[in-house]
Amino acid sequence: MSLRSKGAAVAAMVLLASATPGRVARGQAIGPGFELERSGRYADAASVYFTTVRSDPTNIPALLGLERTLFVLNRMPELLPLVQNARARQPESHALRSLELRVYAALNEPDSLEAIARRWAASVPQSEAPYREWGLALADRRMWDEARRAFLTGRQTLGGDGTLAIELAELEQRVGNWEASATEWARAVTRWPDALANAASQLADAPAPMHDRVGRALIAPGASPRARRLGAEVLLTWGQPTAAWAALEPTLVAADSDSPGALRRFADLAGALTTPEGHRVRGLALARWADMMAGSPGAGRARAEAVRELLDGGDKIAARRVLEAHSDSNGVAQAALIQLLIADSQLDLAEERLAAPSTAITADDRAALRLTLARAQIARGDLNRATAALADDSSVVAIAQRGWIELYRGNLKNAMEAFRVAGPYGTDRAAATDRTAMMALLQRIQDETSPELGAALLTLARGDSVQAIAALRRAAAKLPEQGGRLEVQLLAGQVAAQKGGDQEATAIALFDEIVRIGGEGAAPPAAELDWARLLVRNGRAAEAVPHLEHLILTYPNSAFVPEARRVLERAKGAIPRS
Repeated sequence: MSLRSKGAAVAAMVLLASATPGRVARGQAIGPGFELERSGRYADAASVYFTTVRSDPTNIPALLGLERTLFVLNRMPELLPLVQNARARQPESHALRSLELRVYAALNEPDSLEAIARRWAASVPQSEAPYREWGLALADRRMWDEARRAFLTGRQTLGGDGTLAIELAELEQRVGNWEASATEWARAVTRWPDALANAASQLADAPAPMHDRVGRALIAPGASPRARRLGAEVLLTWGQPTAAWAALEPTLVAADSDSPGALRRFADLAGALTTPEGHRVRGLALARWADMMAGSPGAGRARAEAVRELLDGGDKIAARRVLEAHSDSNGVAQAALIQLLIADSQLDLAEERLAAPSTAITADDRAALRLTLARAQIARGDLNRATAALADDSSVVAIAQRGWIELYRGNLKNAMEAFRVAGPYGTDRAAATDRTAMMALLQRIQDETSPELGAALLTLARGDSVQAIAALRRAAAKLPEQGGRLEVQLLAGQVAAQKGGDQEATAIALFDEIVRIGGEGAAPPAAELDWARLLVRNGRAAEAVPHLEHLILTYPNSAFVPEARRVLERAKGAIPRS
């Protein structure tokens, strides 16, 4: 909460208090003034508030209304005697004392402001309120140095390292002293744990050049565990998960009741990161949380999730360590172990464990593991075992996977039928898009089988791009020009363009051939667009322009025209490069 919003919160509480039973007439008296104020008629609103205060000198809502309207009208001196009169009638009123300080600040009378604040502080020697309101009043007038001195005076007088730390943290942030703000937030969260979420949100806005200094201020040697946890959250927000975990881990002590909550919050925040680093530290946090909460209903599930996250983060050693340390016989642990075996390329053992009769692994987990195992067998090139891994699964994703297996075998007709049954469904949108694109290619091919094309696509699926490009070109050569050859050549060209390096010349040659042959399909305009993109990417925008203009003029009804126009604008310099 900013300094200004704190003052607004106090005013809101005062207004709420004034509306309690027995004081309804006060709210009714100033209602017309508030409506006039909202419509911008400040002088008329001030008149209503003045009338109310004359009949009820301690009407705080009316006095606050005068504070707002007279400030706009540049008539603040008129408010001071009214506030002094009200405070004399109610000397213990926190709201009236705060208002008096703000009026002196608005009148630019810092000496009087300080004298009033010190008298208030003397009457309540253990309270932070006088120093807080003194500093806030000065900060609202952008008198930063004076506001800082007021807060520090309160800290020195009352003692306590965290006294008025939140106010000082927000003040330093407003003036751009991010390192000092971080130091004060560290003090604040050490004293008030509930301030951590607000502190992390505030410090996350620090400009990039200040990240190192802010981070050091939070996790410096001797920093409290809560300060380090704040530092960990801020580092996570900045996309530095490894540094964040290094900051958090030393604070995790089993005897500390705050540790499980800190771990859970850290894991939730890390879930927003999609990098391998992010997955890994989330897995580490979940595993530690599961250890601390051993025996709780969620520990087993958290441990399995930790294994998955560690695998996604590329840390097989840590994933195995989690499983070996907890030889649970429940289905969650069994499923996590099979997933680890697949990730570790121990497919035979994974297949054996998955085939073993067990009621512990849920049907959904078993289906997901079968699909993962099938994909791993495809990557190994073993299509028969990939088919066996899917067993009798009739889900959309399994049907689609069988379609890919049929395609890699060269059974184009069977693949097409499987893709049609699967349709554009499933939880993975990218997979559905890939199926749709492959269906468009297969529709151009009249033959029901093509072992050459299947083998080429399998090579591509296994990650060997260079060999796949050559194999796709050989497969294309066996197809008619208007019967799939251009579409397969286009795929080869797209793979070559993505590969880059010395394969870019191959891509350009393929795109050139497709464009020269032309025809009714989508391959020619797609090839010309990809050709132009490649030229623009390599800084040859001038060469891309005629290709894009040719595409737009030659294929005006093509779905590629809108994108071609955007690339053309960029090529001509109308759109800055991102």
